Amino acid sequence: MKSARQTAILSLVEQQDIRTQEELAQKLKDQGIKVTQATVSRDIKELRLLKVLSSSGGYKYATADQAEHGISERFVRMFIDSVISIVFAGNIIVIKTLAGSANVAGEAIDSMRWPEILGTMAGDNTILVVVRNEEDAALVVEKFNEILK
Repeated sequence: MKSARQTAILSLVEQQDIRTQEELAQKLKDQGIKVTQATVSRDIKELRLLKVLSSSGGYKYATADQAEHGISERFVRMFIDSVISIVFAGNIIVIKTLAGSANVAGEAIDSMRWPEILGTMAGDNTILVVVRNEEDAALVVEKFNEILK
């Protein structure tokens, strides 16, 4: 019973904007699953659901994966808005950004989790990206340029 209920909850929050525990409880009842608000509250904690900003501007429940995806999209937009130039020499990529934007752009790069990237280091307006070799550097620069298009 609990497993089926929690599976239904995950399905609902992935497919719909569920804003409150009461709304979630009602959606479950509509599916024929009898629940109390207290049960829904415990399930939310056990499933580690988070409240995240929805596209409509309000807050909704989401899984950690959904929340991370939203964060990644925001970081990519910030990366696009802040990068001025990208060049590489050997296995090091140098990215110039607007003043004060390197940390955000560096976080965007880290959130991409590309296997070619060994690490990043950001200052105020410059990011150093270290990859294994020159071939990986060329590939990563190409991927960055695709994002910027």
